[in-house]
Amino acid sequence: MMNAESLKEAIRRELPEMLQADPALRAYILELTRREYADRTETQDRFYDLLGELRRDREEQTRKWDEQNRKWDELQAELRRDREEQTRKWEEQNRKWDELQVELRRDREEQTRKWEEQNQKWHEQNRKWDAVQAELRRDREERAREWDEYKDEQNRRWDANQVELRRLHEEIMAQAQKHERGIGALGSRWGLQSEKAFRDALAGILEKNFGVQVVNVNEYDDQGEVFGRPDQVELDVIIKNGLLLICELKSSIDKAGMYIFERKARFYERRHQRTANRLIVISPMIDARARKVAERLGIETYGDSTEVEAL
Repeated sequence: MMNAESLKEAIRRELPEMLQADPALRAYILELTRREYADRTETQDRFYDLLGELRRDREEQTRKWDEQNRKWDELQAELRRDREEQTRKWEEQNRKWDELQVELRRDREEQTRKWEEQNQKWHEQNRKWDAVQAELRRDREERAREWDEYKDEQNRRWDANQVELRRLHEEIMAQAQKHERGIGALGSRWGLQSEKAFRDALAGILEKNFGVQVVNVNEYDDQGEVFGRPDQVELDVIIKNGLLLICELKSSIDKAGMYIFERKARFYERRHQRTANRLIVISPMIDARARKVAERLGIETYGDSTEVEAL
């Protein structure tokens, strides 16, 4: 037994062929379903109405699009004008900026030129200042050098004056001592002063001036070679740097005394087996005939110990 669903399925399967084969059935179905579908005329009317509506809608859409395009074109034109205005303003701003940059560059160049001129002036001023400082320094150094030379010259003169004053003082003192020894020699000759004291004074001067030691030698001549009879022989001996100096230090000496000194010196040489390098007589009162004997015998004569130049 066929149910409703099977029947529907059979109708859907068989109906197209049946409608194709049976015109009456097709007409019946069309009539039956006419209430559900419009007829051809109505359909065409509706179609044309729909076409008109679509045309009107397209026209409206076209109008709207045209209006929109017009507005868009106007907006584009406005935007273009705005961009052009903005571009003009930017170009104007750039032109002003470029002019400002040029003005600033000129100002910087002018400032740089002025600074360079100022620096050049400062350098020139510093050069002049350095030159003045150098000149002042040289002047101070020259003044200091001159002052040092002046001080050195004054010190040298002072030292020379001091040396000269000491020399004059020593010379005066030496002359005074020499006069004193001359007076002492007179005193010794006339018995007012001992011969030994006078001899010690002369020996002291030799030791002080030449840094030597004057040795008083007193030996016995048992053969009488000096005085012709045995007697004591007294003389002064100086030994310096290996040299032998035999001296006679007396307040006065005559011709006979000069011969006696020569014999005393030879006596010493034979006794000690050594030859004297120099024979020296120092006396403030040497007889003129005694000097001639001394020259003949090679004996040096001096009026005072200070007259001896070197030993």
